[in-house]
Amino acid sequence: MKRTLIKPNLADFPEELHPLLRQYPIYDSSCSQAARVYFLDGAGGLYLKTSAAGTLKTEAAMTRYFYGKGLGAEVLDYRTEQRDWLLTRAVPGEDCTFPAYLENPERLCDTLALLLRQLHETSFDGCPVQNRCEAYRETARKAHDRGFCDLSLFPEKGWGFSTVEEAWKIVEENGRCLQNDTLLHGDYCLPNILLDNWAFSAFIDVGKGGVGDRHIDLFWGVWTLFFNLKTNRYYDRFLDAYGRDRVEPELLRTVAAFEVFG
Repeated sequence: MKRTLIKPNLADFPEELHPLLRQYPIYDSSCSQAARVYFLDGAGGLYLKTSAAGTLKTEAAMTRYFYGKGLGAEVLDYRTEQRDWLLTRAVPGEDCTFPAYLENPERLCDTLALLLRQLHETSFDGCPVQNRCEAYRETARKAHDRGFCDLSLFPEKGWGFSTVEEAWKIVEENGRCLQNDTLLHGDYCLPNILLDNWAFSAFIDVGKGGVGDRHIDLFWGVWTLFFNLKTNRYYDRFLDAYGRDRVEPELLRTVAAFEVFG
């Protein structure tokens, strides 16, 4: 995780957080334009994430749920004002883009697959998001209606679509085949999985998690290996390590079609 030491303007933060922010060095650890993430170097390490008002509510709830199952970080505070603010305790280790992990791609691939299978076999009783597939379908429909799409994202393994119409036809024909029967991470990518010397530490950024279809996570698992390792040679290895008994290739392609509008 990259970290850049900064001197923040406390006026940009909720007043209730000022005493905490004055205590420790603060680093910008952001990796996307959608949210800012700050690392507070004290008390064992703290992360403060901020985004538009209302956008971190589900992430806070799902992070608490994952923490309760020993799978995520501890939530110390969530508040919504003009913006949302989510404070979590750091967990040991580094995310899976850490060079030591990328330098051993076979072990990394197998580790990601086995962790995902274990997650998918975890009970989802009490999960605060019980119908992720409906939200998934609604997101694609809204994007399609406003003309948003990206056909360039997935050229490998037959996931490339020559036209928007081709991708949308698959969404319409197969979208209802996605089932709410599995506890999902929702954004199963290397930066969102923390390992401590190869031992599992936590899943982070679980705002798209909930009860949904396993193929959403499976798709992002093979995609992140392709994207971060710059090769698609681990596609079959990942699915073999996860277990082919739980993989339907046509549903992977269906998820790819959804993500054209994601």
